[in-house]
Amino acid sequence: MRQHILHYAWSLLLGVVTLTACVDDDYMETDKGHNELALSANSTEIVLDEQQHAGTALELTWTTGTNYGTGNRIAYTVELARAGTDFASPYAVVQDAVQQYAWTATVEDLNNLLRDHFGATGGETLSLEARVTAAVAGQEQTQVAQTAFSVTAYAPLTTTLYLIGDATPGGWDNNAATEMTRKDNGIFTWTGQLNIGSFKFILTPGTFSPCYNNANEDGTLYYSADGTPDINFTVDEAGFYQVDVNLFTAVLGLKPVEGNQPPYDQIYFIDGTAGYSFAPMTRDALDPFLFRYGHEFTTAGDFKFATANGSWENNYKATQPNAPYTDTSVEFVSGFDPDNKWMLQTSEVNKAYKICFDIRPGKERMLMGEFTPYGMIYMIGDATSAGWTLDNAVPMTATDDPYVFTWTGSLNAGELKFTCDKQADWNGAWFMSATNGAAPTGQTEQMLFLDKSSDACKAQYLNVAVTGIDNKWKLTEAGTYTITLNQLEETVIIQKQ
Repeated sequence: MRQHILHYAWSLLLGVVTLTACVDDDYMETDKGHNELALSANSTEIVLDEQQHAGTALELTWTTGTNYGTGNRIAYTVELARAGTDFASPYAVVQDAVQQYAWTATVEDLNNLLRDHFGATGGETLSLEARVTAAVAGQEQTQVAQTAFSVTAYAPLTTTLYLIGDATPGGWDNNAATEMTRKDNGIFTWTGQLNIGSFKFILTPGTFSPCYNNANEDGTLYYSADGTPDINFTVDEAGFYQVDVNLFTAVLGLKPVEGNQPPYDQIYFIDGTAGYSFAPMTRDALDPFLFRYGHEFTTAGDFKFATANGSWENNYKATQPNAPYTDTSVEFVSGFDPDNKWMLQTSEVNKAYKICFDIRPGKERMLMGEFTPYGMIYMIGDATSAGWTLDNAVPMTATDDPYVFTWTGSLNAGELKFTCDKQADWNGAWFMSATNGAAPTGQTEQMLFLDKSSDACKAQYLNVAVTGIDNKWKLTEAGTYTITLNQLEETVIIQKQ
């Protein structure tokens, strides 16, 4: 029997999905008697195809075996090894599991396992054996069953893609290439301003090859390891475009779209309470016109917003002198005058505030509100011991800083996000990944904060329905992790130890 599993994307490390049953503590009622242990695979010949990366590739199932009539629990260990090696260097996919009788792996997970642990290359077919060992509590003897199958691996496509060329914002500087958004394995998109000129795609900043060029000038994508032939795509009219790339089908989509690019890529908070320092604001992950800043103010003073670090020209300012921080009106001033600013009064300090600043032309807004830290942050997702059971969400550890929580422990391969309130309908306050499915960087990274039950939060987004956003991190490797979360600055470090 040959099962063709479609072939898809570049996953950094292994993520293995297991199916576990509920545990029944009354083993005297589950006397296994003298059943023979048997192991079987859903297919004996598996061809992995990356385009179906999330589909099930392999399922191993086994019978209960016997507990020799003792009523004692049976623990199962399942291992994989190259055929003919007598399991000299096995890889365990299930370890001492109780009341678990199946293990599954997706196409992507199985391909990663083949590459990372068995050294498989793209197109290589490996003959493997699986072995299940059943150990009965209190008994010395073990039961063993085996089955064999073959798997053909694939070479995953790139997980990053960048626009480069004089038609793009970064020009031909390969260190300033414009990163596209990865929608799925092999599928990327980007929307923004393109100038008259040419462009192509590179995989990594700082180098011109490998790349994707214009295949034979017919508008389809051509992968080139050395950058040749150097045939580029062209833009004949400057404007706002949506660029879509499908690396599997080699199709490029380039179409004009309605929209305006934000006039500035960076906004700075000019803080009169701290010597008129310039603090960079964070660009919102969902709306590029929004910039955010969280800070605890201990001194009264005024503030405004700059479009360049250290520049007093081209500032966004208040529309009246000493405007209260609740005044949302904004005026863009290209010169120095007028110089109206917002004023934080003495009675309003020694508090934390969060600012959402909208630079949408003609609709500029300054939204500032007091922030009270949540008393606890919880972890949820199948990467955690709680799975997706909200009531069992894993609490983090408070620190001396009321805005910072930490946690160290074991996580599985899987998805992760943070709940601030464990709201039963899942429409409460969340810290999420800025990009859905992103792997943690191990460094400080910006989070996306959404309170789906807050009208104020919803009102910040003019073109995004926040209740439909469900971004999660994807941990590709199980292990011990240390997490540090700052809810005021909306940053997190998810670091594997």
